[in-house]
Amino acid sequence: MKNFPFINGILHAESVAVTDLMEHYGSPLYIYSRAEIESNWQQYKQAFSEHPHLICYSVKSNSNLAVLNILAKLGSGFDVVSIGELHRVISAGGDPARCVFSGVGKTVSEVQEALGIGIYCFNIESESELDRVISVAESMGVTAPISIRVNPDVDAKTHPYISTGLKENKFGVDIESALDLYSKAEKSSSLKVCGVDYHIGSQITEVSPFMDALDKALDMIRQLASEGIKIEHLDIGGGIGIDYDNTQTIDISSYIKDVINRVDGLEIIVEPGRSIVGSAGIFVTKVEYLKQNSNKSFVIVDGAMNDLLRPSLYNAHHNAIVVHESENGISETWDIVGPVCETGDFLAKDRYMTIAEGDYIALTSVGAYSFSMSSNYNTRPRAAEVMVWENNHTIVRERETIAELYKNEKVLND
Repeated sequence: MKNFPFINGILHAESVAVTDLMEHYGSPLYIYSRAEIESNWQQYKQAFSEHPHLICYSVKSNSNLAVLNILAKLGSGFDVVSIGELHRVISAGGDPARCVFSGVGKTVSEVQEALGIGIYCFNIESESELDRVISVAESMGVTAPISIRVNPDVDAKTHPYISTGLKENKFGVDIESALDLYSKAEKSSSLKVCGVDYHIGSQITEVSPFMDALDKALDMIRQLASEGIKIEHLDIGGGIGIDYDNTQTIDISSYIKDVINRVDGLEIIVEPGRSIVGSAGIFVTKVEYLKQNSNKSFVIVDGAMNDLLRPSLYNAHHNAIVVHESENGISETWDIVGPVCETGDFLAKDRYMTIAEGDYIALTSVGAYSFSMSSNYNTRPRAAEVMVWENNHTIVRERETIAELYKNEKVLND
């Protein structure tokens, strides 16, 4: 959050006062810092130095075209999980030849289109998917580049909803089965075996699970080599956590250098999302009412769980700060809640702050998995998104109107 300083008592996004942005664009509002996005991406680039690598930003974490365009200009590749995300990348100026296609449910039409566009690699998640890619590639008369996503059965020590590397998870193929799939893939004239892929989860703050997964993957690569199957790249996934609330997390430079020291010249693909955009965003919402009951005090804001789902879904913590403290504020321990008709509609709980009606509250580190998970529940238009760089700012997604929410619906004419 180094690009969101307080200057003269007012929260800023880079050099722009957040109060000015709220007056200009309205509330609630997502605000992103271009400098923060670029700085976070450069951490990976600098850590790899001259080692062969491809940084594939995880589009699902924040798929706004402006974010993708910033990264494309830096030379980033992209990790996509749908054909829609691939089209977003291309529309934002990204190179499909630097895209890996992940996800457990690729349809026939998605495989066809991705092959026609010319992606870098499919990350295969099951034998059925391997058969589908073979069939589609044969019908098109092309060769499909593939890696197989192995499930190393490593506990990422994160929230169960975002853990992906255990045998009980739906993702990937266990290593024993993966060896047979590689043998099958190697025999197909419609496939080119390129790599090994794994991704064990998200918001991981200890390096040991990553290294355990790496060791298992390298053992498998050596076994494949003994069987005459050459692996060109190792995709180590993403998942590095960020500091949401004074959380000790992983030093990216040290981690990447440790990986480089073990891979013996293999190209490394990495799929970061949260660690690039998470700290680059804030969500700002206006205080509509203060409500104090005998046992609980509530700040009721105009933002809600449909705008920022993570607290309700994961009980995720985002710091809540007053953008510009009022002189007539009430100091109390508050729950920050929205207008959606659900008890689970909260953005933060038990936060001590001095606040008044009409103030703005900023929820920090919301650049990842926040707007991208938002919805129109309760027929609520989604918030606008704004990008800031230095003392400049522009709208990068217009606020939805109510009429837009039901323009594709029809009433019965009987």
